[in-house]
Amino acid sequence: MTAVHEDPRAARTRTKLRDALLEECASRPLAEVSVAALVRRARVGRATFYLHYADLEALAVDACADIVREAVDALHAWRGTPDPRTPPPALITFFDRLSPHAALYRELLRPGGGGPLGRVLHEDLRARSRTERALAGAPEPDLVASAVAGTFAGVLADWLHGLIEATAAEIATRVWRLLVNLHRTPLH
Repeated sequence: MTAVHEDPRAARTRTKLRDALLEECASRPLAEVSVAALVRRARVGRATFYLHYADLEALAVDACADIVREAVDALHAWRGTPDPRTPPPALITFFDRLSPHAALYRELLRPGGGGPLGRVLHEDLRARSRTERALAGAPEPDLVASAVAGTFAGVLADWLHGLIEATAAEIATRVWRLLVNLHRTPLH
């Protein structure tokens, strides 16, 4: 089976566009960013932008997709039996690293876990949780995976929006305990 490799030029262009968007959003909301300003900052043509992305929201979700991967990895950064009291260090680090672009994440991840980034987070986390639960032979992999994904996306969004007051370490601990309990809940 042959791996599909991305054209390095296309990858560089997308990286330039993602970086430019994050720089633009550091000083103003996504709604105030124009494609013209973005392509100027990225030093690419307007047509190039539209070759890669349908609109600014699609670029923003792509630029923030790393957060989704980090969240999924952080929640699964343990081996053996998880300690229900102490989250994996990667989960605390994940919450700590949200600050620089929190405003953009809030625009894409609405309270309750909805929005374009919420959908991506839910889908990726649900798939990973379901796979790991099924491999472990645990009951109800679909149900628990949906509960884990919904809980995490909702808590993350509500915390970003200030609906839950906690430091990064506190929210990591609280969400970890919720998720461990979801996995332990008897379903029969």
